[in-house]
Amino acid sequence: MRVGARGLARDAVPGAFDTGAAAYDRLVGANPGYHAHLRLSAARMRLPDRGEGLHLLDAGCGTGASTAALVLAAPRARITAIDASAEMLERARAKRWPPSVHFVHSRVEDLAETGVRGPFDGILAAYLIRNLTDPDGQLRALRAMLRPGAPLAVHEYSVRDSPLARAIWHAVCWSIIIPAGRVTTGDATLYRHLWRSVLTFDGAKAFEDRLQRNGFTGVHRETMTGWQRGVVHTFLADAGKKPV
Repeated sequence: MRVGARGLARDAVPGAFDTGAAAYDRLVGANPGYHAHLRLSAARMRLPDRGEGLHLLDAGCGTGASTAALVLAAPRARITAIDASAEMLERARAKRWPPSVHFVHSRVEDLAETGVRGPFDGILAAYLIRNLTDPDGQLRALRAMLRPGAPLAVHEYSVRDSPLARAIWHAVCWSIIIPAGRVTTGDATLYRHLWRSVLTFDGAKAFEDRLQRNGFTGVHRETMTGWQRGVVHTFLADAGKKPV
């Protein structure tokens, strides 16, 4: 499977994640702050009453790390977690979850066809948007699935605005992420895609503008700690008022 200048073709991404699923938890677990930062993004949604009575969507749940972050932030909420990679989703389902968590194999583009419908009281999308063929269309679709005023948290890499962040990203990828992926799985395709897709994704300001163009309000961002400061961000927004 080849990786082009901008990364994998979007329809090839789920297959690459299928290939990397067996080693994925082990690799991300070696990343200091990976799980803590997902928990931070979920907490930044400021979901009330520990999620009592809420229905949340984890869009692009992978092996369940972002789902676990939502469970911790809102233990009383009902959570629907979706992912396009069958192998990643199988890994997620194999873990222990409260009965309020439900997993669905679906691309975000196909949610209606797989029976996943709103309204949701919050959406967490971790490492998802840069892998979508039509990010504008899907952001509008996610907004349409939110209750008026409900939050969206996009947990995502964005380095184009910062030469320092780009340099850090290059160094971490080529000294750690790509070699470790090759050694662990025998195939570095997914990790080279990760490197390229981050470099070509929106700068932080451009992504905030994208959220606003697609109808979100209250758009702002907060970054992380450690080496991911200025590299990974929580982009926060809300659905605003829906047209009457």
